[in-house]
Amino acid sequence: MKLRRTPVAILLTLLVLVLAVYGWPRIRTASAASTSQGLPVLSKNAFGFMDLRVEQLAGSMSSKNFTLVNVHVPDQGSLPNTDVSIPFDQIKSSLDKLPGKDAPIVVYCRSGGMSVQVAATLAAAGYTKIYELKGGFNAWKAAGHDLLNK
Repeated sequence: MKLRRTPVAILLTLLVLVLAVYGWPRIRTASAASTSQGLPVLSKNAFGFMDLRVEQLAGSMSSKNFTLVNVHVPDQGSLPNTDVSIPFDQIKSSLDKLPGKDAPIVVYCRSGGMSVQVAATLAAAGYTKIYELKGGFNAWKAAGHDLLNK
């Protein structure tokens, strides 16, 4: 009987890990709406931040009123209009470079791994409007948008 439970436990563990990385399923009742900052109104995931798709960020850039933060290490380029670059592993010691805890902040890296860590860290520190760009600047570039080189 234990042999049958082990594969089930492994599958459940994998499911939890996938959901943790890609976000928990949720109903997006206001996904078409946007805030005064031009960013869409989204529900927060289980880690306290919002998952932002490339097309949502691209649509918000013309009325940009948020802080755009590149957290990728090493520096391999930036999205246009990036406000600050902070290495993901230095975010806790660099909070003074960020706006207040209620200001909208969009974080990104190359593919999402580093920015997910930063977004979760900021949410845990009390920041309330944290957006993380799903797929990072690789997804941005793949969607046909410009990437500024170093």
